[in-house]
Amino acid sequence: MLKRLRAAAHFFNQKVGFSRLGVALSVAIIIVAVIVLYRILRDIDLDELLDALEATDWRTLGIAGFFVAAGYLTLTFYDLFALRTIGRSEVPYRVAALGSFTSYAVGHNVGASVFSGGAVRYRIYSAWGLSVIEVTKICFVAGLTFWLGNATVLGLGVLDAPQAARAIDQLPLWLNRVFALVILALLATYVAWVWIKPRIIGREGWTVSLPGGPLTLVQIAIGILDLSCCALAMYMLVPDEPNLGFVTVAVIFVAATLLGFASHAPGGLGVFDAAMMIALWQFDKEDLLAGLLLFRLLYYIIPFVISLTILGTREVLLGRAARRLARPVAAPMSQASGLVREKSEV
Repeated sequence: MLKRLRAAAHFFNQKVGFSRLGVALSVAIIIVAVIVLYRILRDIDLDELLDALEATDWRTLGIAGFFVAAGYLTLTFYDLFALRTIGRSEVPYRVAALGSFTSYAVGHNVGASVFSGGAVRYRIYSAWGLSVIEVTKICFVAGLTFWLGNATVLGLGVLDAPQAARAIDQLPLWLNRVFALVILALLATYVAWVWIKPRIIGREGWTVSLPGGPLTLVQIAIGILDLSCCALAMYMLVPDEPNLGFVTVAVIFVAATLLGFASHAPGGLGVFDAAMMIALWQFDKEDLLAGLLLFRLLYYIIPFVISLTILGTREVLLGRAARRLARPVAAPMSQASGLVREKSEV
């Protein structure tokens, strides 16, 4: 059976190509999201939207900002965990925190985070002697942490609140529960698989030793903590009435985030927002849109500006340091050339 599946996958990849399928799926998601978002927002009252933004309590905004900061702090452990996994434990936490924060802040906003975030990571980690392959491994392990956390939160959340998933996929409650059980079963199977014995994946020249069972549970915990912080930030910014409960909002938030991720649009722009607007139809549109705009400000724009400032300052300091190191070398060379001229004159 496994051989047949592999043969079918190979045939499909040759005739169609998984990359083409991925691009087509991304384009389809974006087109649908733009159409849906246009229909939802075409009758938005701008005055009411501005009133909703101005009415946001500063205390609420501050708490949401705190959860966003906690989420980015949790993201730093993605890279720290990945560095320890690939055997580069000599890289200190401050470097892992810099690489993680800046790569995610840039990747979230630029889009194609695998490439944009990977480029930022390489710029930082190459100073510590890490190769392109090692940085690629870091991206892989960090991505695995993200997906394990998402699978856990989505599986448990949909199992507890299947109506939240139905708001997006329009499937019956029992079928959403079945999907949740399948996700959790696959997750449990993976944990058992890596728990039994060490697992190495990849090909010759590019292999990664997967974390064992206990470390995989740590991975899942990191992912859950990250998503929980982000969902709490979003929960603080949605309207108070009607009160849907945190689990419902969290499930919708995670599902909308995954749709935005699948679209490869910068920050899931349009896709994430359309999914949230559809699923949270109970809220006043202007109030919900105000919350989404404030979340983008806190989670995307402000970290992006901070990361660009940090990266720009770092490049200036590195340039100055390089010039300082070059000066002592240039001076002896000029002195030596002067002595040669003196000897030639003599």
